[in-house]
Amino acid sequence: MTAGGRRLAAWAELLRVSALFTVPGDAVAGAASIGVRPNRGTALAVGASLCLYEAGMALNDWADRAEDAVDRPHRPIPSGRVMPGAALAASAALTAAGLALAAGAGRRALGTATALAATIWAYDLHLKHTPAAPATMAMARSLDLLLGATATVTRARAAGQAKASFPHPAPSRNRGQAPGPPGALRACPQSPDGLDVAQLDSGGVARFERGNQSLLPIPARPAFEDRGLGRSPSRGGAAHVTIGKGRVGEILRRTGTAPALAAAGDAGLRDALAAAAMLGAHTYAVTAVSRRETQGGSTAAPLAALATAAVLATLAARKRPAPAPTRHKVVRIACQLATPATLAATAYFRTAAKPLLHAALNPSPPLTQRAVGGGIRAMIPLQAALAARSGAVGAGAALMGLVPIARKLSRKVSPT
Repeated sequence: MTAGGRRLAAWAELLRVSALFTVPGDAVAGAASIGVRPNRGTALAVGASLCLYEAGMALNDWADRAEDAVDRPHRPIPSGRVMPGAALAASAALTAAGLALAAGAGRRALGTATALAATIWAYDLHLKHTPAAPATMAMARSLDLLLGATATVTRARAAGQAKASFPHPAPSRNRGQAPGPPGALRACPQSPDGLDVAQLDSGGVARFERGNQSLLPIPARPAFEDRGLGRSPSRGGAAHVTIGKGRVGEILRRTGTAPALAAAGDAGLRDALAAAAMLGAHTYAVTAVSRRETQGGSTAAPLAALATAAVLATLAARKRPAPAPTRHKVVRIACQLATPATLAATAYFRTAAKPLLHAALNPSPPLTQRAVGGGIRAMIPLQAALAARSGAVGAGAALMGLVPIARKLSRKVSPT
């Protein structure tokens, strides 16, 4: 191997690139938990998460360089393959890059990323060797998922506002409204009977109003005419369309648009916090096991992590879509058990459980390290299950595609 290749391999080991595949799923699961399709904000959150994760890896080895010189002298810094100053500089640069990417998704995303960066630095520099270490690491993973949720919904709102102000060729013909730019969408008053009201122009775009609260514009003609969710509007010019109370949410769901307003509501917030808590619980359990990975000797931590994985797998598979109607009970039960969320949750438990059980039966350092590595890789199917249980089946399937890549790469570069 050339000198350049050896240097690259040393940095790959320092940054633990095999664990990098566990990061994008945080933002994807965060977006799915609030019911918003991945967008530019999600991509920025993924980039920010990757940078902050790698910053934490470099800072971790810099902070542990004296300890690693005794317990793991083969690591890049104790072995002299990477200079301590270079590792610290890389951590600072990656942190700045992560915050810059988060800033591109909005101020709230930047605030979440700042809290995440502060948590990472506090963990590596001080809290790692205190009883607060597992909770701090769990908080970091939870914040990473919330970063994806915040960045996604912020960009979805911005895109909705831009679309609402986009001019259309035909002017509005609704009575009683102040004149405005030709074809501009204007807010519609709530109807006297308390129903939702939509304004449709000849461009086929509607803007829904519920009292003084505006929802995102959506393609109106497919929503009303093709799907039969409301009275068919007139073909020419603009028209008011009255929909039954509460049907706006149904139209947003069935037309596949991104309901950013609904995602920012109480239900979306609760789902995002629940997903963040589940990911944080798994991280807490794995971090508790990792505290003894160089000495071994702990049976309680792997057993506790195994029990946690069983509970999380059950919770991740609980929220299932309604099965296809059938008279056969066996077929109906099979449909319930074979949902994407259930399959991903099963893969999560299988990935985490086997090495944890081995570490519990024989808590030697090699088996404990293997349990930690399995717990890190198990984050990917857990993220896939969280996405699938929220209805993002495609995103969950894409995340599951990362599992064999991470497994193959972990044989060359250890994730711990």
